[in-house]
Amino acid sequence: MEPPKGIWASLWNFICFLPYFIGLLFLGNIKGIILCPLICLIMSTGNTAIILVLWLPHCVWAYYSILWAKKLGPVLKLVLCISVLPVVLISWPVVGILGSIVGGAAYGFLSPVMATFKAVEEEEGRTNKLYRCFYDGTVSTFKGCFTVVRDFKDVCHHSYFAIMNDLREQGPPNGKSYEIRILYLPGAVIAGVLGFLVDMPVISVIALFKSLFMLFKGWHRLFHDLIGREGPFLETICVPFAGLAILLWPLAVVGAVLASIVASIFLGAFAGVVAYQESSFWFGLCYIVASLAIYDEYSNDILDMPEGSCFPRPIYRKDKLSRTTSRASSFSRPGSVKNPLSRTASLSSHMIDLKPLELLDNLFNECQHQGELLVSEGLISLKDIEDAKSGKGSRVIGIGLPAYCLLQTLLRSGKANSIGILLADNTEINSTNRPKDVVFDWFLNPLLIIKDQIKAENLSQAEESYFCKLVLLSGDPSRLKDAEIGPPPEPERKRAELDALARRLQGITKSISRYPTFRRRFEQLVRSISDELDNKNGKRITIQRSESAFARMFSQKSFKSKTSNHGSDQESRVAARDGEIA
Repeated sequence: MEPPKGIWASLWNFICFLPYFIGLLFLGNIKGIILCPLICLIMSTGNTAIILVLWLPHCVWAYYSILWAKKLGPVLKLVLCISVLPVVLISWPVVGILGSIVGGAAYGFLSPVMATFKAVEEEEGRTNKLYRCFYDGTVSTFKGCFTVVRDFKDVCHHSYFAIMNDLREQGPPNGKSYEIRILYLPGAVIAGVLGFLVDMPVISVIALFKSLFMLFKGWHRLFHDLIGREGPFLETICVPFAGLAILLWPLAVVGAVLASIVASIFLGAFAGVVAYQESSFWFGLCYIVASLAIYDEYSNDILDMPEGSCFPRPIYRKDKLSRTTSRASSFSRPGSVKNPLSRTASLSSHMIDLKPLELLDNLFNECQHQGELLVSEGLISLKDIEDAKSGKGSRVIGIGLPAYCLLQTLLRSGKANSIGILLADNTEINSTNRPKDVVFDWFLNPLLIIKDQIKAENLSQAEESYFCKLVLLSGDPSRLKDAEIGPPPEPERKRAELDALARRLQGITKSISRYPTFRRRFEQLVRSISDELDNKNGKRITIQRSESAFARMFSQKSFKSKTSNHGSDQESRVAARDGEIA
């Protein structure tokens, strides 16, 4: 959809669009007002019950894992158990319950509004849009609410204990555990306090000064997009949020100022971390001044103000190319962003915008397809299914199967010479369309490195088959020992490299398995594979029964024929004997 050109065309388009928008917004708000209390009650009650029931086990397991962690030194354990863990464990119920109430209210109100505007989108197969406007966002909101509670339970019950178990079982890196240098703690504490006392008031003044510029510039941009149907007003699903943004933009500005004030606390307190890491109180003081310049430059880039800062930016690391310096410099955007391309063109293009949950759906679809093939090949057995259904879990299905599917994706990408990762539906994930999520980068970048390493190995067909089965079964040593995975590669170096890659893939999959939606989708996957195995065994039993019935029938017929033949022979012998007597 191209926006109208010219003042009169834009004004006429705005006049025609305004009643349409107001009607949808009014209907969506009515549904949101009705559902908001119910959804908020369900979500807050469910999450609160989960938090309170599991709070004591969380406390006990946290202390147990910290005290028995191999990678932590004794002094660090003492500091964590005395000062850090009590604060975290006491504040967790308060933060969790308040977050559930606010999140439930926001989801209960915004989800019907979004669904109402989405119901009128032009999509293939979508009919009766008037009915969809009233129906969409009602049942789906309740289903989504229960899904959120279910995923929250999985995170608290499964992901938390898995993470703490890893902390307890993992050994120290390079054979040296983490420890606190007590001599540098006083200087670090003083630097952190000074950073808080200096950065918080100065950054608050800067944020208040720039808030006026943010307010008027934001209104100017939003009204311009509203009249010309550009930017966020071009897509129907984005219209309610863009319209609400005009009304609530002052609140957004106030929220940005408050966020800056809260962020200044951590930004200033980080001076203690710098002083401790660099073993220098002076570098902590230098960071306090440099953090002001960092915030000033970053806010200028966000608001498209002139680059640079009036604050000095002294070096606060011994190495000028250290991690924090590179991270601070990455805050500055390229100069080309000053004159960005038209947002209309970017929105109207056909570039695929990928979402992390869609990629997770693609992974589980691939797991279901590959799982059915592995069941037919006998690599996934009935015992694996039963272990996955029970509380014991199955390493072959829980970790091995997703890692196997990731390996198939990497092999496919390498053979196609893809610069990114090629999914089963020929969708390519690259730096352009990847989800703008920092957590997603934690998995994407290592997978790209593993893809290049696998491609460099130049595996043969037999080596590729061996590698795939190794990734699938390496989590269960007994299965790996008993299974016929083929001959390993002859060079010992190549065999060791494949073993290392298999462990890395399993480690990445183990981290992905702690995502909130993974557990629920994994159970659906297990049920699907179980049904496939039941159908396979059912067909086999049916064939065996038919074969046994046929065998019995054949044996009965042969027995009858033998009996009849034996009887006729006996009658002939009796008749011959009678003839001889006569």
